[in-house]
Amino acid sequence: MNNKKATLELGTKSVGRLLVQYALPAIVAMTAASLYNIIDRVFIGQVVGPMAISGLAITFPFMNLASAFGAAVGVGASTAISVKLGQRDYATAENILGNTVTLNLLIGISFSVICLLFLDPILRFFGASDATIPYARSFMEIILAGNVISHMYFGMNAVLRAASKPRQAMMATLFTVVMNILLDVVFIWWWHWGIRGAAFATIISQALALCWQMEQFANQKELLHLKRGIYRLRRHLVENIIAIGISPFLMNVCACVVVIFINNQLVRYGGDMAVGAYGIANSIAMIFVMFVIGLNQGMQPIAGYNYGSQQTDRLMRVVKLAVFAATGIMVTGWLTAHLAPYYCARMFTTDTELIRQAIKAIKINMMMFPFIGFQMVVTNFFQCIGKVKISIFLSLSRQLLFLIPLLAVLPHFFGLDGVWSSLPASDFTASLVAAVIMFVYMRRLTHQPKEQSRS
Repeated sequence: MNNKKATLELGTKSVGRLLVQYALPAIVAMTAASLYNIIDRVFIGQVVGPMAISGLAITFPFMNLASAFGAAVGVGASTAISVKLGQRDYATAENILGNTVTLNLLIGISFSVICLLFLDPILRFFGASDATIPYARSFMEIILAGNVISHMYFGMNAVLRAASKPRQAMMATLFTVVMNILLDVVFIWWWHWGIRGAAFATIISQALALCWQMEQFANQKELLHLKRGIYRLRRHLVENIIAIGISPFLMNVCACVVVIFINNQLVRYGGDMAVGAYGIANSIAMIFVMFVIGLNQGMQPIAGYNYGSQQTDRLMRVVKLAVFAATGIMVTGWLTAHLAPYYCARMFTTDTELIRQAIKAIKINMMMFPFIGFQMVVTNFFQCIGKVKISIFLSLSRQLLFLIPLLAVLPHFFGLDGVWSSLPASDFTASLVAAVIMFVYMRRLTHQPKEQSRS
């Protein structure tokens, strides 16, 4: 009953308090997740060397691709559950939970098997050179072997948030962070397992957290819990999950394509060190991006519930608050990039050339951050209200419509500088497009009651 009361509060409690209640644990969890990825890279860069950092950067497309499939299920299922809880359709929400487990198992295993069979050709396609492919292969063999664990872990965490358990979701992520750091010390620093040690630390920490998550959902007293009869895939539920999850799926697939394109252009115009510099810059940027992703995750159950219960005023209030918060977060990131880039780069390596290139990459990569938070929240907003086509367009606009063409053209004229400058140029253009679309939608929403009253 307490769980049901917490769910009903999504439609009655102060929107500001709800956003803090749901977003803060998600922000802590997502930031912690990015921090343990950074700690992996810090250990690898300091203990193994600069080429290992470049090799790890080659694996970013793999991680984005795996996240794409995880997001299609996790985000789709959690949003669908939030809407069903808003409609007080608890039986369907429970069936979505069971279908989430089954989908994660099927997709996670299939992805691992296919990628392991063609690992070396895929890494070459991603931009690996003779110097970096041994590091990338060593890392991905372990990550792919445990991919089903990662899929299930992230999927169950998303459902925990949708089921009004943001603190439990946060605790699961914090546990993986602490455990990952401890295992990094043991595997990389003490036992000298190198880059494979970082991969083992990641999978083992997620496996332990997953055991705890499944124990939470096994509790029969919970509003949503695991039981017989909910695991058989139901076509209409799967279609609903995928329809909602297609936007983050395509966003992550595009991120994969873009990173492949960036890595290949960086290798062509700047060599392996430029790839390593981008890996460092991307790691720093992801801290602040994860803040906003956490904010969006906290916003999602509130927006989904109030959209399901047709409380439009509360829906718009939570969006406005999220935009203000996201902008503040990304401005902080912009200040960090321009005031302390050396210290950010120095965490990862002692190599002076890699530090020099990383400082430049950090400044340019985060140049347009004050605008990015708005674009991310608006994209998530349209996803929450079921405007899938708009959400997909906004997800793809930065990466496919703007960034890839710029990456193809600018380096021909400006070399390596052209690769770097493509990033802020596409960020600004995508944010401008999101602002125009949101302005048009808000005008329609504002005039809708007046039009209805006249009719």
